[in-house]
Amino acid sequence: MSSDGIRLLEPSDIPAAMRLKDAAGWNQTAQDWERLLALEPEGCFGLEQDGVLAATATAVTYGEDLAWIGMVLTMPEFRGRGFARRLMERVVAFAGTRGVRTAGLDATDMGIALYRQLGFEAAGIVERWERAGSAAAVQEGDVEPWGPDADLDRAAFGTDRGRLLASLAAPESASIPGLGYAMGRPGSKAAYFGTCVARSAGAADRLLRWFLARHPEEPVYWDILQSNREATRLASQYGFRPVRQLTRMFRGPVSEGDESLVFAIAGLEYG
Repeated sequence: MSSDGIRLLEPSDIPAAMRLKDAAGWNQTAQDWERLLALEPEGCFGLEQDGVLAATATAVTYGEDLAWIGMVLTMPEFRGRGFARRLMERVVAFAGTRGVRTAGLDATDMGIALYRQLGFEAAGIVERWERAGSAAAVQEGDVEPWGPDADLDRAAFGTDRGRLLASLAAPESASIPGLGYAMGRPGSKAAYFGTCVARSAGAADRLLRWFLARHPEEPVYWDILQSNREATRLASQYGFRPVRQLTRMFRGPVSEGDESLVFAIAGLEYG
């Protein structure tokens, strides 16, 4: 542990990290923390205070193009002490050691002022949409097992996310060869639909119906870039309603991805 109380997170920290997540009311599971630690073990940080894990922040790198920062959490009783700033400075420094040009994150209203002070600039809005578990079931879309489509994903996001996609595909995934793919995973509050990348709204519709047909009685969360109007149209069509907004922010040059292909982000902790 460094003199400022910051250290790398370990698998044994997951129960304490879940308490931070629960205090914030977020949807992640222990498996999500495990995935972050597996993807980027040197980019997941915690800050201890009085022997307690008081705050966390993580960064997942996509080559030298992008570091995505997430899980910036502080226990309520430790807020106001600058812990989030110290952890943010550490994850930004970590990205620098990897030669990463740009850092991104999805900011809550509570964090925007801090992120601006650290050089992040707003680039758009992410909307969370929710579908109640009592919503009507849908007919499953015609899809196939997931197969990597690196060219399509790079066109959508402007960077190589192969490691992340391989990890996210394990819980639940499907594709329409040449047209798109989608993934989903369990959450502590709702099943999560994402990521979904598609060349057309019709393909995204099929992938969404595949997912909803598998979760007919569960609430579902879906995080959508506000700029993709076709995605928000589909969300409304299938009984979702917007429940919160976050501000997408970047520090450094923004990648040249095509947001019209992004029908669901991978998660607030992944971009």
